[in-house]
Amino acid sequence: MNAAKLVAMANQIGDFFAAQPDRRQAAEGVASHLRRFWEPRMRAELLAHTAGGGAQELSPLVREAVEMLRKG
Repeated sequence: MNAAKLVAMANQIGDFFAAQPDRRQAAEGVASHLRRFWEPRMRAELLAHTAGGGAQELSPLVREAVEMLRKG
């Protein structure tokens, strides 16, 4: 899948969870959504894209969630 599309989708998910008052819970919500509903290939491509310098394209909340995914 196109990395730009994955970034856009991840940021849309982040926009949904950004309404939660607790930022940590919001980031965990994004990470959980990515784990549960994205194919492993999609997650792997997003992680590779962000590791390769694409992290600035993500909202700060989604960057936090991606770091949670990266750590397991």
